[in-house]
Amino acid sequence: MLKRIKKILDSFINENVRVTENCNKSIEVLLNDLALQNGRILSELNDQKKSIEKLEEVEFKIFSQWGDDGIIQYLINKLKIDNKIFIEFGVEDYTESNTRFLLMNNNWSGLVMDGSDSNINEIKKSDIYWKYDLTAKKAFITAENINKLISDEGFSGEIGLLHIDIDGNDYWVWKALEVVKPIIMIVEYNSNFGYERPITIPYQADFIWTEAHFSNLYFGSSILSLCDLAEQKGYDFVGCNSAGNNAYFIKKGHLSEIKARPGADGYVKSKFRQSRDKDGILNYLNSDEITVSLKGLSVFNTRTKEAEKI
Repeated sequence: MLKRIKKILDSFINENVRVTENCNKSIEVLLNDLALQNGRILSELNDQKKSIEKLEEVEFKIFSQWGDDGIIQYLINKLKIDNKIFIEFGVEDYTESNTRFLLMNNNWSGLVMDGSDSNINEIKKSDIYWKYDLTAKKAFITAENINKLISDEGFSGEIGLLHIDIDGNDYWVWKALEVVKPIIMIVEYNSNFGYERPITIPYQADFIWTEAHFSNLYFGSSILSLCDLAEQKGYDFVGCNSAGNNAYFIKKGHLSEIKARPGADGYVKSKFRQSRDKDGILNYLNSDEITVSLKGLSVFNTRTKEAEKI
């Protein structure tokens, strides 16, 4: 919402409408306040629900790309979380992210990381960097460096929430993660890999999804691989967002009122159409066409430990 309104304001400025810098900042502050107030109202309404069958029932969007703000608020209000700390990877400039509302509404502390210097600089220049207890770190995350990146900033042990969204080695990074033990784990999955096969991209430390395949759809892992890994690491799968890109896991022993579910039951297939042709132009493929475009690419079966083809 904020990005759309800011674009409208920018268009007025470009057409020589006189808007002072102070006025523009005041409008941004007002919009943030309105967004936070709306989020609090929606969160209170969700708390009144005695039980839910799917996470999408409590979705709402304030700063998240999809409805994850609502899911996160519902979970933290239902779970006992003593150490109110979050970590999120791949946040870009943090204007659209899954932990910004958690930071501003609930005053949690956190660490965010992104591979771009300009993105991290934008975060550090924003008001939220002095208003809240936030650490922003520039880093290209790998399975080899993830634990050191986190421990170097003073984070360890049990924390409230961790979100992995790096469009690539998400499975491998979670597998390597040891330094923190989040109660809530959110991991991006690739719904184009389906739910029946336990597959992920083969590990490559310098993997970049936009360079790996022209479609921009060859990344991450299937939901089944993540559910297997969750079980190994002591987590219950509780569902996905309605957009079909984020899977939610709760540390065993902390479920409370939240229901665990099988991977096939909680799996959601994404409907967004971000596929591209060989010239880098969006071609809006449907799910069947996407499968054809990825056919023959290499994947790693996390159960058999063998290479396969899509």
